[in-house]
Amino acid sequence: MAELFIEMEHAQFTKTGQAACGDDVRYLTIEKENRYIAALSDGLGSGVKAHVLSNMTTTMALRFLRSNMPTLSSVEIIMDALPVCEVRKISYATFSLFDFALGGRAKILEMGNPGYIHLRGTDEIKPASEQTIVSTHWPDRTVRECEADLKAGDRIILCSDGVTQAGMGECADMKLGWRRSGVLKFAREKIAAEPGISARDLSKAIAAQSLVYTNGICRDDVSCLVVYLRKPRVMRVLTGPPYRKENDAEYARQATLGEDHVVICGGTTANILERELGAPVKISLADMRAAGALPPVGRMAGVGLATEGILTLGRVLSALEEHRRIEDEPLAARMILERMMSHDRIEFVIGTKVNECHQDPNIPQDLELRRSVIRRMAKVLETDCRKIVTLNFY
Repeated sequence: MAELFIEMEHAQFTKTGQAACGDDVRYLTIEKENRYIAALSDGLGSGVKAHVLSNMTTTMALRFLRSNMPTLSSVEIIMDALPVCEVRKISYATFSLFDFALGGRAKILEMGNPGYIHLRGTDEIKPASEQTIVSTHWPDRTVRECEADLKAGDRIILCSDGVTQAGMGECADMKLGWRRSGVLKFAREKIAAEPGISARDLSKAIAAQSLVYTNGICRDDVSCLVVYLRKPRVMRVLTGPPYRKENDAEYARQATLGEDHVVICGGTTANILERELGAPVKISLADMRAAGALPPVGRMAGVGLATEGILTLGRVLSALEEHRRIEDEPLAARMILERMMSHDRIEFVIGTKVNECHQDPNIPQDLELRRSVIRRMAKVLETDCRKIVTLNFY
């Protein structure tokens, strides 16, 4: 279990015409306990008011789960805290909560949301235990508390009713909408076609499919969260020449992880690998035309992707820190970001020899030294993207 990785990712669409999503998804990792928590809430209605309700719910839920507060007490505090709608006379935001510590059982709490789906391959797994909790303060609301035994390869799917009710009243053969059974069937088909599909890609596929049944119009806020327990996918980024030239051969061997898992950043770095591994960098005309604002991407056959160094890393860092859309970035930054998002463990192999050109006073002030850029990148990858990051210096 200690060698496994918990991938938790979600995809979301905001109801058409609204400025804010009425659903909210939050994550919490407690490293000392090897514990992973996720919360998905659907606020009453849509728009800013629903967003506030769902945000309050996920924030409180994570805090209560972290402190191991009893379920009933936690739920009652959440219900008491939410304002009451003057029209419907109800106050709650629905929620689905996931709490798992490696080596133990996962706990799933649900109130008002569609029932979770637990898949082992394409087989649905029933809860190991289940109980219904009723609040004396709010007798009209019940909480479903389940425990699940997770094994390597298992997936948990949580979603808001914007997913399961997609197509309701619009598709002749789906009078009650897509429903949980439809989501289950679709997820099984995706996994059968691509057994190793990531949580990120599966959540995006499910959320996107819900819009197919509404002719591309988002009738309600849509959220799908997928948890995937598996061995970590490792990516390695090599940048900068080693401090001592005699370490070049050992440094180059770090790039033998596999062509889809290695990125080489910097011309000097690429030259070292070309010499030590005997694999030249090749740049296609198509990549030159698509380069955009950054130097073109090269490819080293059997080794990995090759890009320019500090400018490209700086662009990747700013995209991560500013939460910009990956598809809007220049080709080199986009390809690195896509690889980072599809891997779990990102290992930076950093040469510590100073590149004299980076000390030139004519270079723009925002062109930071390589190590500083990577340390900032590691921080945002860990905190915002839930990646495992290591830094190895040569």
